[in-house]
Formats: sequence, C-alpha cells, structure tokens
Amino acid sequence: MATTIARRTGHRQTYVVLGWAVAYGGVRLAWTVGEAPALRRFGSDLLGFTGWWSVALCLTVAVVAVALDRATTWRPMLAGVAWAVAGALVAAAAILLPELVGFLLFTVGPYFDPTAFASRLGCVTGAVLLGLATAHYQRRTRGDCPQCCRTVRPGWRRVAPARWARWAAYAAVAGLVGRFAAQLLVGFDGLTRDASVVGLEIGLLLAGVLLPLALVHGWGEIWPAWVPLLAGRPIPRPLLLVPGFGLGAGIVAYFGMGLTQLVSGSVSQFSDTFLWLAMSAYCVLGLGLVVASSDYHLRTRVACGACGR
Repeated sequence: MATTIARRTGHRQTYVVLGWAVAYGGVRLAWTVGEAPALRRFGSDLLGFTGWWSVALCLTVAVVAVALDRATTWRPMLAGVAWAVAGALVAAAAILLPELVGFLLFTVGPYFDPTAFASRLGCVTGAVLLGLATAHYQRRTRGDCPQCCRTVRPGWRRVAPARWARWAAYAAVAGLVGRFAAQLLVGFDGLTRDASVVGLEIGLLLAGVLLPLALVHGWGEIWPAWVPLLAGRPIPRPLLLVPGFGLGAGIVAYFGMGLTQLVSGSVSQFSDTFLWLAMSAYCVLGLGLVVASSDYHLRTRVACGACGR
C-alpha cells in the first residue's frame, strides 16, 4: 500500500515538473526564436544558459524527470545527474541572490527589471521542483524502507556533529575572514556611508559567523540561557536549515558564475587579484554552509515512523 501511494505521489511530481518544463521552456523558446524583451544592465535574465542553451536546459529537466519516474531501483548516477541539473538551474538564476538581498534591505536598485526577476524566479522554481522529484526518487528506491531513504541501522542516532561538519563550519568563517581581508586591497572607502551596504555587511557577519557555528554547536539546537522568553526551548530546524542551504547554494551559484565569467575575461572596475580572492572566499563560505547544513539536517531530523531510523 505504501509503495503504491509513493508511486502515485511520484507520478504527480513528475507531471508538475513536466508542466514547468513546458511552460518555462515555451517562454525560453519564444524568446529565442522571436524577440526577447529588452533587459536592463545585464542584457539577459539568466547567466550561462541563454538562447538555445536555456531551451536545452528545460528539455533536459523534462528528460531527467521522466527517467526518475520510470526508474525502479536506486541508481546513484541518475540521482547525481538530477541534482546537477537542478544545480545548473540555480546557477543560471544566480543574479536572484543580490536581488533578494535588495528586497530584504528595501533597496532594489536602479537596474531592477521585473521581467528578468520573474524569469529568474521561474528558473529557481524549476530547480526546487526537480529537487523534490529527486528526493522522492531517493526515498522510493534507496534503502529498504518505503518511507525514507535512510540506510543506517534502525534506532541509531548521531548526537554530536561530524568532524567534517565542524571543519566545514570553520572553513565558512575563514571564507568570510578572507573576503574582508581581500577588501583591504582596495580599501573600505564608501562602504560605511551607505546604510544599505552597512546592512549587507551586518548580514554577512551573521551568515558567515553565527550561522555556520550554530550549525555545529549545541546552542544551534537549544536556545541559550541569555535569549529572553526562549531560553531552553528547541530551535526550529527550518530557522537554520533554510538560510543554511538557501544562502549557501545561492552564494556558491552567484560567485561560482562570477569566477566563470572572470576566467572568460569579463571586464570589471576591480583588479583580477581582488576578484579572485573575494569570489573564492565567498565560494568557500557558501560551500561551508551547505556542508554544515547537511550534517545538521541528518543529525536533527525526526526518526522515520516506519523503520525507526
């Protein structure tokens, strides 16, 4: 019975992904063969995947979704390809990260384009849908429990953070330190006079220091004694996992694409040395957040009701 329900759920998720591929892919096709809207500043809504490449990416999503639905056994290669395609969608919409930060700081900037923003949001939506379909495929085929994809022995639970997670968290902090160290090369003039930039710097400190350390220490699971009204209560997992995975993936996508553009010889007002150091430091920060968040998720998730893992 559980297997039948899982299959039906998988079919519905596949149809949703295919619906997205047809809708968003149709827009990309229309923009490619017809006249694409004029977009400000960047000249394109996506990075790397423009024109026919964007159409091919949507077609690839559809093919992978069907393959996930038809597969009846666990195939690590198929899962890896699916996650890679989802990652490509996130990377293509990498400019969405600074736009969302702008919304949080109430400063969208003079170059904000609603059409480009909607397109990037649609691209990331496809990544989320494909990620959900891939996660469902893993739960359905990996391990011996039809409700989860966990392979550890029943009743076993790890309490302490893994050593690799601690190293990832400290690497994230080191990445932030490296980013500010790179700023010394060009100076901090002008960075302290703009309120929005100051807010961004404060956010960076929170995301690059408190967040990664909270993911690998006990005060990331239970509110510390100095927090009024909440001391001693469990911290909701999404409070750390959403920014951990979201910011981590967004930072890696945005600055990873930036490094790719730097290799291709893009022109900037900053020196190549500064850009290499700053963007690499950001990538280390983002990767550290993703890895530490993965351990936090595995360590704090609720036991499966079917197998007890």
